[in-house]
Amino acid sequence: MGYVLKSIAILHAFLLMTAHLTFAGSQPRAEGGVLPDIVLTAPKNELHQEYLGIAGKDTFRIPEIDARVVIIEIFNMY
Repeated sequence: MGYVLKSIAILHAFLLMTAHLTFAGSQPRAEGGVLPDIVLTAPKNELHQEYLGIAGKDTFRIPEIDARVVIIEIFNMY
């Protein structure tokens, strides 16, 4: 259980660290709209890459994560 929580925390940190790679649109997204195609930097640790199912990649997209459910937390900073 500790490994799963640690992995989720690491994924959350990577999402926060790469948030600057996405740019806000001129209008807010509609409720229930489609998430934009976000490219994230892959973790350097091979175990973390294997856990996410993205082994051997430099970058990845959220749909590439090998999971039944991916929870994304979006913060309104402005």
